[in-house]
Amino acid sequence: MPDTRLSFKEMCAKFDVTPRTLRYYEYIELLEPEKEGRARWYGPREIARMTLILRGRRFGFSLEEIRQWLLIYRQKGTKPQMQAWLDLADRQLAELDKQRKELDVAIADLRALRDTAAKEI
Repeated sequence: MPDTRLSFKEMCAKFDVTPRTLRYYEYIELLEPEKEGRARWYGPREIARMTLILRGRRFGFSLEEIRQWLLIYRQKGTKPQMQAWLDLADRQLAELDKQRKELDVAIADLRALRDTAAKEI
């Protein structure tokens, strides 16, 4: 993969994102593709960053949190980045656990109301 470069269109297809999303990630400095005239080329670094961005979004991190986390690597290296990741992950795990508990309560309430309504029919 060292020589792999994807065009703008290929990058959108590979990651199943819209052109608008890809342009926005570039605008907020999450991605920095090589530019040749109007063409954009995404190398291994940008492909890896996009993988991390989408993974972070799936875990519920904001784009700003992801941007800051990626910036740590550039400024301070791997170890500080991993420590920042652990801190972010611990915080997000606690938030997801809280959301799961709230969903469990909502599901139990809805199920009880549904069962009550079903009995009345």
